[in-house]
Amino acid sequence: MKEELSQGDILKIEYIKKPVLVVSKDFFNKTSEIIGCPIYEKGEAGPLHIYIKTEEVQGYVQCEKMALLDLNKRGYSKMGRIHYPDIINIADAIQGIFDYI
Repeated sequence: MKEELSQGDILKIEYIKKPVLVVSKDFFNKTSEIIGCPIYEKGEAGPLHIYIKTEEVQGYVQCEKMALLDLNKRGYSKMGRIHYPDIINIADAIQGIFDYI
């Protein structure tokens, strides 16, 4: 049985070089499909590049590079987790991509 995935988890996913932040809500993740954003070590902060830092990972979440990932097809492991205020900032940035004018 695979471990439960939560919004804010940082994953190392097979065949993906960068760590991935789970940005989809917990109810969505129950099927082991997630929406994730890559975390790049280097970059510049901006509206869609949100800096995070944990004991395991630090870098910029690139919100515009969201992808649907089927973790039933790939191996993965949890690397850590971001704090709730960071989840809010990232969710707001993603929501901004889809807001009306």
